[in-house]
Amino acid sequence: MRRTTVAVGIVLVLGVAGCSSSDNTSKPQPSTPSVSTPPTSPSPSSTPTAQTNTAVPVWAKVLRQPVDGQHLVTQQRKYVVTRGSDEAGTTTIADKASKKVIVRHVPAKGFVAQSPVVIDDHWALVEDIRSEGSDPEIRVVRYDLSTGRSAGIGKLPAVSEPEIGAYDGTFAYSSTDAKNRSCLIVASLAALTSRTVGCVAAPGYIADPVVSADTVTFSEIAAPETAKRCKQVLTAPLSGGAAVPVPAATKCIQWSGASVRGATIWSEVAGSDPDQYQSKAYLRESASGPAKPLGMVATDTILACGNWILWETRAVGSSGEESFQINRWTAGLAKPQRIYSGKPGVALTPMTCQDNTVYVEAADLSASPTYTEAISSTAS
Repeated sequence: MRRTTVAVGIVLVLGVAGCSSSDNTSKPQPSTPSVSTPPTSPSPSSTPTAQTNTAVPVWAKVLRQPVDGQHLVTQQRKYVVTRGSDEAGTTTIADKASKKVIVRHVPAKGFVAQSPVVIDDHWALVEDIRSEGSDPEIRVVRYDLSTGRSAGIGKLPAVSEPEIGAYDGTFAYSSTDAKNRSCLIVASLAALTSRTVGCVAAPGYIADPVVSADTVTFSEIAAPETAKRCKQVLTAPLSGGAAVPVPAATKCIQWSGASVRGATIWSEVAGSDPDQYQSKAYLRESASGPAKPLGMVATDTILACGNWILWETRAVGSSGEESFQINRWTAGLAKPQRIYSGKPGVALTPMTCQDNTVYVEAADLSASPTYTEAISSTAS
């Protein structure tokens, strides 16, 4: 496990994320597609609708807790997933209507729970990591939500990096193959089928998978921790086909991005930049379109949900106090739309998407006592 979380000031304040995000040191080699099984398609519920509502959404309050209490991981049609502030990050999956706890997942000693939790109407996938010491390890457990019992992941390739991108029941992750290559896998949680999108030879690796309703976006990294490092963002359709590089504004410093309906928003920051918590963001409305600058974003917060691509930004006031915002864009908008502005002293976790709904936690660290509030908005 080669990565540490970039947005430390945002993520670790709530203790929800594990060690996600890449180490920003690298360059990609060309993707080498190889299909192992029929491609995984998104579920019908996750397919973007033809019409997009561009009215600024109203944020609904989902869960308010003390900072050291339970935190929302995601909320599904039938289930609510929360994570405790205990050191291991105990994960609880409860029935949304009855509040009955279906799963209480406690990581083994030395392991820490990792976000996100992949979930659909019947199954949930929980990931634990052990990154300390000389024997790092990743464990993935699949739960049958009709019984609460754990189950295996069948013949899916093993997870080799802690980052998992998920969109409802479709997820993407990195796996090491028999040739010691780092490969991007797209899999179905329900069917346990998978497709290999592309591979990178060691010591290069694949990182930052982000899944939308129709596309997986990820980065390829080559020559990590050397002067020749290069990192490049690529996209591939979930329905099948090879990965295609997203042309960069500046070569080799792309970080991560998200794509939907042919458009991609990505960020760029150099490994030598003293402030890697912020990145320059760009938009291409089509693969052949020009790169349009979008300003600065909080690194590793770009997400696709429904027809939208969303991201967080950070502002610093005259007194040095931080505040965070959420912007979004969809096809047809001349410029991004701001849909959330936090007051100074309120920090945000990275957003998640489930059932075309965006979830985020806002932590008011200036309040007494401090608290977090999970909020949501639709993204159709």
